[in-house]
Amino acid sequence: MKFTDRIFKRVEPIWKSYMDHPFIQGLGDGSLDEEKFKHWLKQDYVYLIEYARLFSIGAAKSPDLQMMTTYADLAYDTLHTEMDLHRSYAKQFGITEKELEQTEPAQTTLAYTSYMLNLAQQGGIENVIAAILTCTWSYRYIGLKLAEIEDSKDHPLYGEWIKMYASQEFSSSKEDCIQLMNNVAEGKTEEELQRLEDIVVNTSYYEYMFWEMAEKLETWPVPVK
Repeated sequence: MKFTDRIFKRVEPIWKSYMDHPFIQGLGDGSLDEEKFKHWLKQDYVYLIEYARLFSIGAAKSPDLQMMTTYADLAYDTLHTEMDLHRSYAKQFGITEKELEQTEPAQTTLAYTSYMLNLAQQGGIENVIAAILTCTWSYRYIGLKLAEIEDSKDHPLYGEWIKMYASQEFSSSKEDCIQLMNNVAEGKTEEELQRLEDIVVNTSYYEYMFWEMAEKLETWPVPVK
């Protein structure tokens, strides 16, 4: 059994809970409040900036050119393909790219990205991919599940979101991350594998918290001017 098969068995119950979350259900049936989607959009944009930074750390720590190239390609895909979707949505809402970049991270966004960056910087290449894996893989999981809903991809606002994360192009990114995880897991002790697995579980919980943050329009409790 591949290491990622073992990981999936542990995180699948968490990922299934995403599909019951009102934010995800609203994306699927088109009922999601646009203000909640805009909040997700802005928070996810600043999240993806840090996510791309993680791939760059991975490229810097890669032991060979092939792995370095994979990380660099994933950084490029995040900064362009995925973030282009966000920029496209922002235009529809009259949000400028400058506004997106200047978004104040909510507490969940900051906690999540800080957790991943701390792990990536303090550990080896295995920490980097373990921190990265959940986001790409679970978004693909969600995209495919939502694509099964009749007419979901035809929704005038949320259809493009579903098509993006259910696409073959995004699947390639997910498969690259899975392969990286399996490659770095080779030769690791059970203790080391358990630690990596725990990282993926923790980021899976953070993903749930991110959907919750978007649903509740979470910001810092006391505004600072």
